[in-house]
Amino acid sequence: MAAIAFAVLSLAVLGAVARYGLPQWLSLGAGGTVQTQPDLVLSFPPNRQDRRTLPNGAEFFGVSGTIVNIGKQRRAVPTLLIVLRDAQNRLVYSWEVTSPKPVLAPGEVVPIVEAVTDIPKSAKVAEIGWKPN
Repeated sequence: MAAIAFAVLSLAVLGAVARYGLPQWLSLGAGGTVQTQPDLVLSFPPNRQDRRTLPNGAEFFGVSGTIVNIGKQRRAVPTLLIVLRDAQNRLVYSWEVTSPKPVLAPGEVVPIVEAVTDIPKSAKVAEIGWKPN
């Protein structure tokens, strides 16, 4: 009986993960971003994110913002990860962005401007953060 109950429970969990994706609290590094980095502050306001359909039918997504070193020491700038999610919070598209400046001095600001086309039409929400190690 215990083996049958375990099998039924396992199939139910597998089905739920397949339908809804992993819960946010269970990242496993697959598609989530890290929001903190010592002394480096990300600023990507929603009004500087652009989503539209181009005349050729391709889906366009553009984003611009800044990375600021608010600390008192030089800091290496890790890779950014931009994740697009659908209405059910499932990952539908992601890409990595490398800073044009690999190291920022104290108080230094680096602008980031990125754009991609042919994103899935189901993409609704953008999440911008540091790529997990």
